[in-house]
Amino acid sequence: MSKSLVIVESPAKASTINKILGKNFTVTSSMGHIMDLPKSKMGIDIKKGFTPEYIMIPGKKKIVDVLKKAAADVDNIFLATDPDREGEAISWHLANLLGKKKKIHRISFHEITKVAIDAAISKPGNIDMNMVDAQQARRVLDRLVGYSISPLLWRKVGRGLSAGRVQSVAVRLIVDRENEIRVFIPDEYWDIEAELKKKDVENSRFTAKLDRIDDKKIDLKNKEDSVKLVTELEKEKFLVTSVDKKEKKKYSQPPFTTSKLQQEAFYKLRFQANKTMKVAQQLYEGLPIGDEGNVGLITYMRTDSVKLSKESQAFARKYILEKYGSEFVPSMPNVYKSKKSAQEAHEAIRPALPLREPDSIKEFLTPDQYKLYTLIWNRFISSQMTPAVFNVVSVNIKAGRCIFKANGSQKIFQGFSVVYQENEEDKEEEKLLPSLETGEVLDLLKLNPNQHFTKPPPRYSDASLVKALEEDGIGRPSTYAPIIQTIIARNYVKRKENYFHPSELGIIVTDLLIKSFPRILDMEFTAKMEEELDEIEEGREKSVEVLKRFYEPFEKDVEYAKVNMRKVKGEVVKTLEICEKCGKPMVIKWGRLGRFLSCSDFPNCRFAKAIPTGVKCPEPDCGGMLVERRSKRGRHFYGCSNYPKCHHISRRLPSQSDEDTALEVEDV
Repeated sequence: MSKSLVIVESPAKASTINKILGKNFTVTSSMGHIMDLPKSKMGIDIKKGFTPEYIMIPGKKKIVDVLKKAAADVDNIFLATDPDREGEAISWHLANLLGKKKKIHRISFHEITKVAIDAAISKPGNIDMNMVDAQQARRVLDRLVGYSISPLLWRKVGRGLSAGRVQSVAVRLIVDRENEIRVFIPDEYWDIEAELKKKDVENSRFTAKLDRIDDKKIDLKNKEDSVKLVTELEKEKFLVTSVDKKEKKKYSQPPFTTSKLQQEAFYKLRFQANKTMKVAQQLYEGLPIGDEGNVGLITYMRTDSVKLSKESQAFARKYILEKYGSEFVPSMPNVYKSKKSAQEAHEAIRPALPLREPDSIKEFLTPDQYKLYTLIWNRFISSQMTPAVFNVVSVNIKAGRCIFKANGSQKIFQGFSVVYQENEEDKEEEKLLPSLETGEVLDLLKLNPNQHFTKPPPRYSDASLVKALEEDGIGRPSTYAPIIQTIIARNYVKRKENYFHPSELGIIVTDLLIKSFPRILDMEFTAKMEEELDEIEEGREKSVEVLKRFYEPFEKDVEYAKVNMRKVKGEVVKTLEICEKCGKPMVIKWGRLGRFLSCSDFPNCRFAKAIPTGVKCPEPDCGGMLVERRSKRGRHFYGCSNYPKCHHISRRLPSQSDEDTALEVEDV
């Protein structure tokens, strides 16, 4: 029997598939893309229908030589790259490179298991050119934007800056949120809680909250009004006017999509989006599980579908029946509806078949792998379970012209919650009330007026930013983590204690881009572009037409910005700092990492340094100032200006007044 060649992207995936297919197949990897646009120029022939100029990626020649050698001795080549646009494009490039005289087959699967691989090999297909066109259109769009706007930023702000079509919108979200926080003025408001009990019944104490005054929602703005109302209420009788009892069901959540996995992994495991996807990739591609060798543990982790295969539902129902009993198994499998744009050929993220309980393979996994696999397992199993059931009680209590409300809840059946606990904000808290009857008069124990202030919107975290990107239609499952990674690496955004703060550079660049490229920075426009890319993939749009509609107005914006965009780079601010090398005054300039101190005699003197934070170095007898620095990995930290004499570093600034140590700037 002749041998066949199977090509995937990564060695780990190749190892897992090789174990499944056996000796009649050679499985190797391309290590990702082998072809791309050149870095030295735009590489797009706009006049010839936006034709991309692909070149072999530098450093990939050895890999390509290995692939060509492996392909020379086989008749059939199976391209088994990931089941998405990116994977389809890689397969297309591989086919063009290797397949002139070979039988090329495209195979696709969503889990690396024997059943899935054998099924794919037995029914191979062809490369989906609509998917290739959609990926190529995205690449061209991003190149048009990046290679047109980035040189502008070099001239107007600082050398080395870059702009991305989708990343710039993500930065705008963070900048807009920061602006909301800065202008936010808190409003004072009050509520009143009544501590009550049944007459002559011990241990029947409960709390009710003021809900309405004169049949209107409460609107207490200050202490004076609140205290006045408390005095009034202390004289009133507290009478139960209604008791509403009902049974409430809380249904399980769907299995994970990419964005929901990233959100839950942040909330429950404190994983950043990039870490979540890195660990999920390991679980998907396969890990050594004892004598079994490499085993793929989850389905493909880049998906926006909540669809599940019938086989996986059957496995889950059998497991639930044996583990928890028939009352935890719904009469029919639970089916969830994906959002409109989801690719229904994909599945949700779930454990691969056959199912492996997390604890049964714990010894073979790293702590992070075990945590994420357990999260995916629990969500999948719970998605096929019956709902949790609560007895809920809502009580209205009249006191003069006021109505107080008390709510009680008691879980009477665990359902899916025996496996999967919701986030704090989604939990159905149990709160027991004593047995109350309509017309019952209660004892008032105490009235508590409570002062509150409205809070500004919170800064984005990995989870909330991914949620916002998804809700606004910006990016797709494969792009959320790279977006976050890119805007941090470009120094437009800083992650502080798991929340994103825009850098000074991010704020100024966003302001410049909004004024010069309002369409590029517009959320709805960016979402519409994503929809058009989806339409290319579905064969309902031509990529050339989409690119043409985008480029014609964009080209005019670029020409306008060349003349009219504010030149921040030319703005210098004199300071009272003196150059340590030549003694001339230092000035503040803009660069790739934001503002910095530069000698005013540049280019004759090239001395430059970071702007002091205004906080003294905490090391005794040092006398230096802390300055913000950046590691090779893009992480921000604070180091002493006296380095290398002083090696003090810290992730946060010490709590210290900077009134007397701030950088002095000359009035101009």
